[in-house]
Amino acid sequence: MARPAPDQVQRIACVGGGYIGAGWAAAFLAAGKDVVMSDPGPDAEAKARVIIEQAWPYLEGLGLAPGASPDRFSFASSVEDAVAEVEFVQESAPDREDLKIKLFAQMDAAAPADTVLSSSSSAFIPTNLQSECSHPERVIIGHPFAPSYLIPLVEVVGGKQTDAEVLTWSHAFYEAVGKKSMTLKNEIEAYVANRIQHVVFEEAASLVAQGVCDYEDIDTAVAYGPGLRWAFAGPVTCYHLGGGKGGVRHMIDHFGWKRDEDAKNQLIGSVDNMYGHLSMDELERWRDENLMIMLKGLKPVPAKD
Repeated sequence: MARPAPDQVQRIACVGGGYIGAGWAAAFLAAGKDVVMSDPGPDAEAKARVIIEQAWPYLEGLGLAPGASPDRFSFASSVEDAVAEVEFVQESAPDREDLKIKLFAQMDAAAPADTVLSSSSSAFIPTNLQSECSHPERVIIGHPFAPSYLIPLVEVVGGKQTDAEVLTWSHAFYEAVGKKSMTLKNEIEAYVANRIQHVVFEEAASLVAQGVCDYEDIDTAVAYGPGLRWAFAGPVTCYHLGGGKGGVRHMIDHFGWKRDEDAKNQLIGSVDNMYGHLSMDELERWRDENLMIMLKGLKPVPAKD
């Protein structure tokens, strides 16, 4: 089986049918794909179908691809049967590295040689996961965020033996099914977004331990402050916007810079590449319009009885 173009994939296997795996299945179905799942757990198929059913109204609200239907979901009796005739595999088994290494070797032996094998791992490096495969060049990480049927981000990570073309193809594939993919330049445990989340939470726990605030205050501080901006801008863009008309250059001049000159130039160059075509007035207007959407659309947590 020759590897199809990223936007021409039709049949996908989801190996592992828990909350993440079934969420992936729902997302692929909404993109108009055929999905076959395997999972050895008791009542795994029934549980997966419940998650898909719960996710479907939200996916309909976002917009379905032509022909998209939960009826295109099926369940296989084994991993081998699930991956035997598919064009992409998304593995979402429990996050145990030893289990995943064995599972990737099993999938690698049964799947067509050109079929990309991707893991939903939240921490492990792909070099380890591909270590027992005969075709390690097609093994990647495709790390999603829960709920995997709604959150767009997918972190694509290659191992030492992953083919560069596979990374390019996988990045495009995830974009074609409605995700926002980013490809890491080097593999690292826990990837990028989880590492950022971890740093934020550790600082939050430290502030609570010092008696500065409590955990409810932490959520208030983030959700009603930087979190609103991070939802669409990210910390680099927010840093640039914090400098007013002078942008990132003013922020550096005003607060100083603790890293070397090359790092400073890299930051300025990245900001210029992202936003050099816009005036600060235009960028601030974009920010404010998005904030209005957020503020009008947010729903409060249901009140206690």
